[in-house]
Amino acid sequence: MRYELYYWPGIQGRGEYVRLALEEAEADYADVARGARGVAAMMKMMETKGTPPFAPPFLKAGSLVIGQVANILFYLGPRLGLAPKAEPGQLWLHQLQLTVTDFVVEVHDTHHPLGPSLYYEDQKAPAKKRTEEFWNERVPKYMGYFERLLKDNGGAYVTGRRLTYIDLSMFQLVEGLRYAFPNRMKAFEKKIPGLLELRDKVAARPNIKAYLESDRRIAFNEDGIFRHYKALDF
Repeated sequence: MRYELYYWPGIQGRGEYVRLALEEAEADYADVARGARGVAAMMKMMETKGTPPFAPPFLKAGSLVIGQVANILFYLGPRLGLAPKAEPGQLWLHQLQLTVTDFVVEVHDTHHPLGPSLYYEDQKAPAKKRTEEFWNERVPKYMGYFERLLKDNGGAYVTGRRLTYIDLSMFQLVEGLRYAFPNRMKAFEKKIPGLLELRDKVAARPNIKAYLESDRRIAFNEDGIFRHYKALDF
């Protein structure tokens, strides 16, 4: 099947979790909004009647249109060989990806704690306060949870011996935190040795390595979820 991914063309954002899965599996897909008139096509898809997606990213697979990152990966996982075939394992992965979704919201809120309608420059003081709480409490809680899972399962990957889409998502979280908060992340990394090793394993996988070295991988920037502001990386 040829998949169509719809997401904003200039950022990694939430769409990157889906891109990583498609790339790892060498799936046949089009990143539609990055092509000519792609954004217009994306916006039109959201205006259709019936069951339109609320916002990007969403995936078109045949006649299906699937929105929300965790929902997309729940669908793609078994089909791309990135999830167990049995329902309990699929639901467990889905639960973990929903936890990643919660964490991504908190990452975004470090630079936009008062909401997306204001620029970062309009909320610098609240952003600094939120970032301090984020690193004191939230990062240790979320990343510590996944570090513990990795250790308890005794495998090379979060859920055991086989790579799943949650491992790709953990790779993205580590990369994003390193970009947005290089100083804070450097100090924190000693607490998550397993996740760092996992990150390196994922980066070395042939398909992911090729993707990271290609122009298909959009660079981190200050329009995405992970943003580097010097004032917040103290």
